[in-house]
Amino acid sequence: MPKFEELKEYHKLYEYISKNYIENKKNFILIDEVQMCDGFEKALNGLHAEEKYDIYITGSNAFLLSSDLATLFTGRTFEIEVYPFSFKEYLKYYNYKDIQEAFDKYTQEGGMSGSYIYKTQEEKYQYISDVFNTLIIRDIKQKYNIKNTDVLNNLNNYLIDNISNLTSSNNITHFLKSNKVNITDKTVKNYIDYLCNAFAFYKVKRYDIKGKKYLSTQDKYYLADHSFKYAILGTNNMDFGRTYENIVAIELLRRGYELYVGTMYQKEVDFIAKKRNENLYIQVSDYIGDDSTLKRETTPLLQIRDAYPKIIIARTRHEDYQYEGIQIYDIANWLANKTY
Repeated sequence: MPKFEELKEYHKLYEYISKNYIENKKNFILIDEVQMCDGFEKALNGLHAEEKYDIYITGSNAFLLSSDLATLFTGRTFEIEVYPFSFKEYLKYYNYKDIQEAFDKYTQEGGMSGSYIYKTQEEKYQYISDVFNTLIIRDIKQKYNIKNTDVLNNLNNYLIDNISNLTSSNNITHFLKSNKVNITDKTVKNYIDYLCNAFAFYKVKRYDIKGKKYLSTQDKYYLADHSFKYAILGTNNMDFGRTYENIVAIELLRRGYELYVGTMYQKEVDFIAKKRNENLYIQVSDYIGDDSTLKRETTPLLQIRDAYPKIIIARTRHEDYQYEGIQIYDIANWLANKTY
């Protein structure tokens, strides 16, 4: 195959693929880093018109946004979202027998499988940091021609440090200005959109359970993989509770749920997970071993009067059990078993 640089003009890409795939009657075409070819959509439109095979394209998160593809290929695209390794995939990769020991390692190492070839945790974090900065931050800067890169870096670090915390663009703007970062609320909103569109973060909106309405102020943000936090900001503050919440959020998205943060009488339910006619109310905690903590986690759930399942996912290290109708799962067991 010729070097990709030789195919960067769309007509050359089309000619090469037509000759090598149509003549050989292949069933599909896979093109990686397609955004490197100027005018790639013209080549793909021409190939699609042949109606002879399926076309799969991959590329940079920032440059190959689903919204862009919807504009370029109206009604002809289907997005396949690929997540980092789940805990279940992590177990299979390493062939772990002890689930609890494996979960402790997964909490620190995360799901970026490219890092698994490295021996030390420091080397793993260096790789993970490089992936984030190269494939997400660098591409965002290039795509949107961002000149003041320090502002984007400061915003990104703020969101990483505040995963699972309710926040708003207005609050972020005030915080950054208090730290001598010159930025407007509009710029903050735009930069957050860039980061979410590039799948660095996932935004989860709030929902008023009693009033049955969506709330427009204050959202939560979760990292695509929890290891990014430790790789970029360090491990001085592990904060396992928030890390577990991030892990559960991404797992629920991976399982096809829509996610919302629930509010009920000024109390918070970590997640309302919706899928078709299914609703789950979920609290996530690193520890529920004493009465006060258990009460704090169960009170919002017990105030909900409908009949949908109510769940606590925590680091219990025990078998599943129920408490006043609330199903309690150990987080490692829940992650390892997709039937939950």
